[in-house]
Amino acid sequence: MPFRHAADELAFFTGVVVSEATARRVTERAGQAYVAVQTAQVAELERTLPLPPVSPARLLLSVDGAFVPLVGGEWTEVKTLALGVIEEPVFDVKRGEYVVQTRDLSYFSRRSEAADFTRQALVETQRRGVETAGRVAAVTDGAEWVQGFIDYHRRDATRILDFPHALEHVAVAGRIVHGEATPAFAAWFEPLCHRLKHHDPAQTLDELRHVIKCTQVAALSPEAVATLQAQLDYLEKRRTMMTYAEFQQQGLPIGDGCVESANKLVVEGRLKQAGMRWAPAHINPLVALRNVACNDRWPEAWSQIVEYRRAQTRHHPSARRTPTEPVRADPPPVTPTVAREAPTVPARAVVEPPASGGGPASASKSPYRPAPDHPWRRSPIGRARFLPTTHAKL
Repeated sequence: MPFRHAADELAFFTGVVVSEATARRVTERAGQAYVAVQTAQVAELERTLPLPPVSPARLLLSVDGAFVPLVGGEWTEVKTLALGVIEEPVFDVKRGEYVVQTRDLSYFSRRSEAADFTRQALVETQRRGVETAGRVAAVTDGAEWVQGFIDYHRRDATRILDFPHALEHVAVAGRIVHGEATPAFAAWFEPLCHRLKHHDPAQTLDELRHVIKCTQVAALSPEAVATLQAQLDYLEKRRTMMTYAEFQQQGLPIGDGCVESANKLVVEGRLKQAGMRWAPAHINPLVALRNVACNDRWPEAWSQIVEYRRAQTRHHPSARRTPTEPVRADPPPVTPTVAREAPTVPARAVVEPPASGGGPASASKSPYRPAPDHPWRRSPIGRARFLPTTHAKL
């Protein structure tokens, strides 16, 4: 929730009152610490190359990006990785077909370039055992940088083009030829969707080629024809990722709904609310803590954050500074004086206290120690200690 709402909730439930600025500062400081912790973990993994934990037989990997508004009116992309365990297909009576569900989802998000994000995500892929999984289904939108991500973490993953994303390219071609939301478009598009999902994708690609070569296309503008060709080229390049009938028979998902939901849950649900604008440096600390919350890892992550903060405090330059010794003033110069004989002073009589403890003693036992009822002994800051002094006869 926004920092102001979080401060209000904290005050209501715990009675602890903090300002919005304090809530922001403490939150961002904790997020920066967790980003540093995970960055150090990635460096350690690359250095030691430990064996990944045992992973389930089938694992889903999906990557996508969501845009976040920046201060000044610009936008930036936050990339998110979603990992989950693929369950056995379940027959959906309403749809009349088998549906594949994914459980135990976890997320990793960063605002960074594709190459940096690929390395940074190693902390999550290693934890979930992407390398040791029996089979990894990589369901994505087919972007080029995503293919590099898959090559880095699991080159032999089964690459699947998100089915709704493929339909978007088919729909673009249909709208150019038949118009937007026309009966002709619906009559052409719906059978083509069913064919793409349950048959060889070559049939759909042949239909798009036929549309481009159709005589009706001659009346279209060169820009429209170029757009049609671009849709066909995009799908032909990803033909092996569109064998949806085979994927469904193997019990694999054909949609990247989990990462689309992650964009809304992890990123947009917190950073894209009404009126929000973010400085670039504040995004990664927030999405790092969003990962912790959505992955349900608060006890583990918070202990790492606290330990990192303590280590930073111990290694801070001010903590290593030794106390400065007090500067000793030079003794005042000694003025030579004429030596003279000290006068003779009669010794003080020592008065013994009364034998009974009925009243205060009139004098101390020793001329060097104050009496028991002396005001100095009743100091309000505690019982004073006797400090021996030197006594010189005058």
